[in-house]
Amino acid sequence: MTVAVQIAEAMNQTQFHRGPDGGGVWHDEQAVLAHRRLAIIDLDGGAQPMANEDGTLHLVFNGEIYNHIQLRKRLIQAGHLFRTSCDTEVLLHLYEEKGDNFVQDLDGMFAFALWDATRQKLLLGRDRAGQKPLHYFLKNGTLVFASELAALHRHPEFPVGLSETAVADFLSLQYVPSPHTIYREVHKLPPATLMRFFPDSGRVEQEKYWQLDFSQKCNMTFPEAKERLREVVIKSVRKRLMSDVPLGVFLSGGVDSAIIAAVVAKLCAPEKVQLFTIGFDEGRYDERGQARATSDWLRCHGCGNVEHFVKSFPGNDFGEIQRLLGHFGEPFADASMLPTLLLSRFARQKVTVALSGDGADELFGGYDRYLAIRLRRLSILPEKWQRWFFRKMAECLPDTGERTLAGRLRRLCGMLATNRSHAYFSILDRCPPQLKHDLAGERLRESENASRIFDLPFTAKDQVEQCLEADFRLYLENDILPKVDRTSMAASLEVRNPFLDRELVEFAATLPLSFKLHGTRKKYILRETFADCLPPAVFSGRKRGFGVPIGQLLRNEWRDSAREVLFARKFYEDGWLSRPAVEQLWNDHQNGLHDYSYILFNIIILSLFPESVNCK
Repeated sequence: MTVAVQIAEAMNQTQFHRGPDGGGVWHDEQAVLAHRRLAIIDLDGGAQPMANEDGTLHLVFNGEIYNHIQLRKRLIQAGHLFRTSCDTEVLLHLYEEKGDNFVQDLDGMFAFALWDATRQKLLLGRDRAGQKPLHYFLKNGTLVFASELAALHRHPEFPVGLSETAVADFLSLQYVPSPHTIYREVHKLPPATLMRFFPDSGRVEQEKYWQLDFSQKCNMTFPEAKERLREVVIKSVRKRLMSDVPLGVFLSGGVDSAIIAAVVAKLCAPEKVQLFTIGFDEGRYDERGQARATSDWLRCHGCGNVEHFVKSFPGNDFGEIQRLLGHFGEPFADASMLPTLLLSRFARQKVTVALSGDGADELFGGYDRYLAIRLRRLSILPEKWQRWFFRKMAECLPDTGERTLAGRLRRLCGMLATNRSHAYFSILDRCPPQLKHDLAGERLRESENASRIFDLPFTAKDQVEQCLEADFRLYLENDILPKVDRTSMAASLEVRNPFLDRELVEFAATLPLSFKLHGTRKKYILRETFADCLPPAVFSGRKRGFGVPIGQLLRNEWRDSAREVLFARKFYEDGWLSRPAVEQLWNDHQNGLHDYSYILFNIIILSLFPESVNCK
């Protein structure tokens, strides 16, 4: 066994949770491929790495191709012979038929690595939205890649130098934006991207093969668009019911997951559909009542045979944070990762695949911040006066947290007091410039402002719609999807997202903004289209979001553990952060003077990060 194979096997074992049903390693003189399998389709076949008939192609693949049956029929008609019924083999034959362009035909979520021995080329690729991850680094002429950063850590050449810019970005955004990672020389392959590596020359090429286009609008009437949207959503859900193992649905108290649950229940009837919900004891965060209303409504209105399982989030296991960070391999501070992990473990007791409602907010205008940006656009005050007036208003409002009326108004006034070019970023920024300046140690003093990543070449012409496009390309890609992938895969559960179907995403982008935001109503066309599938309380209810009461936890259950982490780590000694500034934040938060829960949680995650690398 060569050293390279031993390293690949060690890296592969690190990702055991992503595929507990099997594993394999293949190598030749130039390449080593390793894979862990979570068996969903063709349980007996489908082992990877997989080769074509003459052994010139070898493939490792993560994800699902929902149109693999149609592609298989087409390839058989073209003369290709198949040995399995799994979707992985379709990729090999499709590449033989079309070369690198084969990726254009794939409908699904995926990350893959394909070694072409004839051309001495390694081809890496990711799906259009970025549902499945792929990380890599290039060192001494060797390209090393893996689904998770934790696997890359097992390689002896892993470059450990941290990026000051990435740390600064993380403090503002709660994630490190793609294509970067927390490490200077380690990268994420962007969504909808192919990467070619030629080991003989060390040459690397990247090519974007798809981009969502908001510039072209349909000329449908609202009723016509509703009818079309209903067809596309049902079609998308039907594709994602493809499975040889038990399947369920994540159900929150919101519209998106309720729609998915209703469609699944109707399509699967009379078979039983299992729904899974996580709740909180703190009322502002708890959605169990709305979720129960949905499941009861589905039973009473003949929408299918549903069984609803509900679990409460305990919120007292601070140690779970460090264990979970090991799966991310870098700082990640969306606290809803904790209940998402618990929900995934809960569902995994009964199913291997779960459908989720993620993606609808970004496509159909589900966040309050879109209304806030539209309100700012309607302001008739001169820019200078507006900024002064709302800055004073923000200073007068108490900082009581985002889930309170005063907290929301304070955040709105803060946005209205910001210059137009940075207004949207100011809503999302967890560490505003003055606060970041106070917190920064020597290593962060010269870091770039994270607002630069929002300077995108937008396809959308409308300012509000540019915010939706930014969220699809930044927030969804870097926060929502990594959170769902890492937490679900930590529980060996596959999560599928019907709202991220290519046909549905492209159709949503063509809808006029007026179909999405109607007065103060968000996701208007989505709600109207599926009003007959939703109980009134859910149909008309206010969006809460899958949040966690971090502020209360830091003052109560997590207080002692959080304080120990904040003030016993070496990020101060190494010049990253100012300890006196962090102490001031901590004391002000504990005394109730301000709600600093988000930035404190970011710093806690940053402080835990070095120890979490080998803690899973």
